[in-house]
Amino acid sequence: MAYWVFGYGSLIFKPPPHAVEQRSGYVKGVVRRFAQSSNDHRGTPGCPGRVVTVIEAREWHKLEGITLGEGEVLPEDYVWGMAYRIDPEKERDVRHYMEFREKNGYTCHEVPVYSMSPDGKTEEIVVKNSTIWIGKPDDPAFVGYEPIDVLAKTIAERTGPSGPNKEYLYKLAESVRHLYPHVKDDYLFNLEMVQPYDLATETTRYE
Repeated sequence: MAYWVFGYGSLIFKPPPHAVEQRSGYVKGVVRRFAQSSNDHRGTPGCPGRVVTVIEAREWHKLEGITLGEGEVLPEDYVWGMAYRIDPEKERDVRHYMEFREKNGYTCHEVPVYSMSPDGKTEEIVVKNSTIWIGKPDDPAFVGYEPIDVLAKTIAERTGPSGPNKEYLYKLAESVRHLYPHVKDDYLFNLEMVQPYDLATETTRYE
């Protein structure tokens, strides 16, 4: 069976090594949120940053204080990203790479990846089984819901071995906007608006 990796955060703009094919698509029933503490990439143990995770949509809505009826879903309860097929000869190496990369509070799951047919009228599965790393609420690194202004300030101030936390937000928002112009990711773009900065100068409203 082919080894596919689904990227919804930095993997969108920085693909995993040894990817030989990629397919755009979405995972259903989840939301993408800056709800994961990062002390190894976009922050430090003393000043952790924030990176995205996907979380089961109904769980997240409960954290926000939103009560949904049985079987009710919201229009934004899906996440667009990129699925990458890994060179079979490098599968073991990439699995080890991903396990190390996502060691800070993520768990591994297998999910189908969907997209729309070329005519845009029907939904279809583009990858039957893709590996995805999810931050669960019981993981120590999961920080849960934070008011957008508090979250934006944290992102503005933190940096780590992989670079400034704000750079991560900026690149993710730009990548989603460029790759999926039809997608209206209000959460991501609203956070970008609250925390604007110039990538070249890295100036923010908090500096």
